[in-house]
Amino acid sequence: MKRYLPAKKRHPGKKRHLPVKTALVGLLITPVAFSQEAAAQQSPAPADPTPPPTTKPAGTSQAPVTMQTTTVTGARPSEDFAPPAPSLNRLGNDVHDIPQSIVIINKPLMQSQGVTSLQSAVRNVPGVTLGAAEGGSIGNNIYLNGFNARTDLYIDGMRDPAQYYRDTFAIEQIEVLMGPSSMLFGRGSTGGVINQVLKKPNLTKSTDLSVSGSTNAYGRATADINYPTGESSAARVNLMFQDGSVSTRQQTQVQDFGIAPSYKFGIGTPTEVTLYGLLQYNHDHVDYGLPPLNRYPANVSPNLAYGFPSDRTDQFIAMAGANIEHKFNPNLKLRSQTQFNYVNTNVIETAPQSVGTVSANGTFTALTGSNPYGASYNLFVRQQSHDRIIDDLTLNNQTEIEAKFKTASIGHTLLAGFDLGYESYRNQAYSRTGTCNGAPLPTGYVGCTSLTAPSGNGPLLPETAGNLAMGYAYAFGAYANDTIELIPEVKLVGGLRYDVYYSQIGNSINSANTRGSTAVPYFAQTDTFLSYRAGLIFQPTKQQTYYVSTSTSFNPSLEQLTSTTGGQSLPPQNNTAYEAGVKYDLFKETLSLTAAVFQITQNNARTNNGDGTFSSAGTIRVRGVRTGIAGHITDEWQVFGGYTYLDARIIDGIGAGTQGMIPQNTPTDSAAVWTTYTFAKKYEIGGGVTYTGVRFANNTNVTAVPAGYHLDATAAYKMEKSTLRLNLFNLTNSLYYEQAMASDGGRTVPYTGFTAMLTYSARL
Repeated sequence: MKRYLPAKKRHPGKKRHLPVKTALVGLLITPVAFSQEAAAQQSPAPADPTPPPTTKPAGTSQAPVTMQTTTVTGARPSEDFAPPAPSLNRLGNDVHDIPQSIVIINKPLMQSQGVTSLQSAVRNVPGVTLGAAEGGSIGNNIYLNGFNARTDLYIDGMRDPAQYYRDTFAIEQIEVLMGPSSMLFGRGSTGGVINQVLKKPNLTKSTDLSVSGSTNAYGRATADINYPTGESSAARVNLMFQDGSVSTRQQTQVQDFGIAPSYKFGIGTPTEVTLYGLLQYNHDHVDYGLPPLNRYPANVSPNLAYGFPSDRTDQFIAMAGANIEHKFNPNLKLRSQTQFNYVNTNVIETAPQSVGTVSANGTFTALTGSNPYGASYNLFVRQQSHDRIIDDLTLNNQTEIEAKFKTASIGHTLLAGFDLGYESYRNQAYSRTGTCNGAPLPTGYVGCTSLTAPSGNGPLLPETAGNLAMGYAYAFGAYANDTIELIPEVKLVGGLRYDVYYSQIGNSINSANTRGSTAVPYFAQTDTFLSYRAGLIFQPTKQQTYYVSTSTSFNPSLEQLTSTTGGQSLPPQNNTAYEAGVKYDLFKETLSLTAAVFQITQNNARTNNGDGTFSSAGTIRVRGVRTGIAGHITDEWQVFGGYTYLDARIIDGIGAGTQGMIPQNTPTDSAAVWTTYTFAKKYEIGGGVTYTGVRFANNTNVTAVPAGYHLDATAAYKMEKSTLRLNLFNLTNSLYYEQAMASDGGRTVPYTGFTAMLTYSARL
């Protein structure tokens, strides 16, 4: 029997509705317009013929210049939001040589916004939407361009598919590559990939400390200590602890801590070795959101929750890795990286499953359409247990060689390598069963509570073991990509990759393989796929890049090591993208502007046949436009933002009533902009808006999530070695639904109400 902690009483916050018709595209264009005027008033500075060390002139193919460590002291203007160089050789050393859209969220931007999690960081990327926790999975559920990206998360280029909540205390930057990319990353990446770049040791001694507190009784402390241990070696450790409520919503308490040590030797020598690790423990109360009513999120206080204060999600995360890089000469280098990940998740959570009425004898009747029963206070929520213990384990190696050479006058940058991977997954489900007003409920339903005034308390109920789902997979991939410089202004990019993916799954339900049952007792499958990538890049000047590209990806039917396919052997989903875009740098390359048009088509999309089995007859197509801006307009004025338009349709149905519908969690319009200005090199003010248009919580488009926005702001006082920063979240206390999930008819999670957070950071 699992026992709950004593319940804590909460008072629901006041609901507010604030209509908005915002010209968000104008917000993105206005800073540039003002900047043109500001630039015209400034005296032109003498031209510097030497390119900065992080870029290389168009048309060169020699090895990149090695950057030297520089220490900056004293008061300074706002840090740079401009995109740094990508961290992965696979992507290239320069964002201008990538014929796809890429958004890089760097540390200065995250610090300015008070970001503490991967989820809060990717809010900066229009076209990225968030899914809520649900029964089949937990942790970060992210959608890219309308496609689920749960298995498309990476750490330093290595796959990170486990189900857990990711913190940013050890993260230097986050790279979001848009569009299918199996040639670069292997299976997955229908809508793109998200790569988290860990902080690495360097030869500068430093200690960075920060302490934060918010109006939600939330506290957080971090430390980043870098210590040189020799002329070519250094150690670094990052620490984090946080406790309290991360939102104004009830039942959003966290108590987490983590440590991320790393050690690097051979710095600046031909052979560099980096050893790194991560240990993190999460004791969280996961937000399962609000139930739907009348095809929209229930019209109740956005701070209400329908679980119990003693619900909890405990996670233990362990990661260890080693990266070895050897430079034979300036034009030839070899890299090999091995990474181990293990995550244990132990969950006792209660979610709102449906809204309905309760009769005098306790019989719960779920609503099947609109509410014919009058006021919402006459309605009840049936609560369902989502209990399970999950073990995720991955072990991967990637080895690749990069060679730069010429054939006649044509330059080549050739990247070739292979991946080896093993993954295992174990999910033991449990259920709790209770009563509603004294009447027994079906298995797995815990109780019922008022829709408008949930009690917040639950009975102590025993757990019963349910299905045990297990799976494992072996993966192999070999690839080669060549960037060909025909002339200094024209480059071709082309690559091929061949993957073999063997997977095996089993379920304890129907272990006897009963005739007529659609539950899969055991199943194994081998998938092979040839991915390609091709692009044409035209760079008439160092500031201008124009490109067209096409790329593919694939998703095996057992990719998540779970299946409800009824024993059918389904081919992989295959995805093809076409993209054309421009990347333009202004103001001596300190401000980056990007724009692209694209189309992504997914074939063999899995179709739910309605009887528990699936077939591969669906087609989903997403056409879109995206724009972006990042960098500083003046030394004092920073801006980061973008706008994405998505025209998404289910061309061939992927379930009853889905043909012609919009895929779930795919808004037509989304935008975000963040800007800061520094006065007298020490006073900073700034803020931004995030907007998401109407989207649907399910593929049948039954439950709609209204359009919404939230305004955030910041103010900081910067001293020589410390900063005092105030972050204000949801200034207008607007009702903005941040997360959506198809489970239980379409649940939604509102963004926090107005919250203030004060952070003091210091460099010792």
